Amino acid sequence: MGQPLSIAVAQPRCAAHDVTANAVAHAEAVRAADARVVVFPEMSLTGYELDAAPVSQDDERLAPIIAACAETGTLALVGAPVPGPRIGILAVDGSGARVAYGKVCLHGSEAVHFVPGEPAVIEVDGWRLGLAICRDTGIPEHAAKTAALGIDGYVAGVVHADREAEVHGERARRAAADHGVWVATAAFAGPTGGGFKRTSGRSGIWSADGELIAETSAAPDDIARAVFIK
Repeated sequence: MGQPLSIAVAQPRCAAHDVTANAVAHAEAVRAADARVVVFPEMSLTGYELDAAPVSQDDERLAPIIAACAETGTLALVGAPVPGPRIGILAVDGSGARVAYGKVCLHGSEAVHFVPGEPAVIEVDGWRLGLAICRDTGIPEHAAKTAALGIDGYVAGVVHADREAEVHGERARRAAADHGVWVATAAFAGPTGGGFKRTSGRSGIWSADGELIAETSAAPDDIARAVFIK
């Protein structure tokens, strides 16, 4: 049996296009989460703004997140537009940041601005975490292709409208049932771009049996935490 993995889902408040302010909010969430891995929503660093400029892995504005990760020993999976351009996940730790993933299953409006990525896995303390962003989680083939890479967990950042609060739970339970893996989904809370004036929040963590282990409220700045166990 491998060592347990503490994981948190965070939904910090977000100012449109303001990477500097949002990075500070992410750093605060990292410190508050008290977890080895903290998952953030889709495009959490800029807001769901399809015209947002890509954030490179050496962007100086990431410094507060890097510092917070160095203090806490955390790996932060941060949502942002990244070079490509792709809707991406930046893996940030105390040593810096790197692009870990680009969203595979783009919506039509997203495809105007971005190109798709490929399924990807990140390894943390012996745990293999498959990565996903929003619509990816609604396409069973995405989870299947990611699971084929060998995963223990499936983690995602999403943006859903307030009326769609149950969607990421339904998708998480399906992924757990189909592949026998833990699932963590960080959902946007508060207003953002793309017509999302009211978002769902309700980020959650589900066991490999599909049981909801931890869940946030719908409010910005809330965090939920659990421990993955093999």
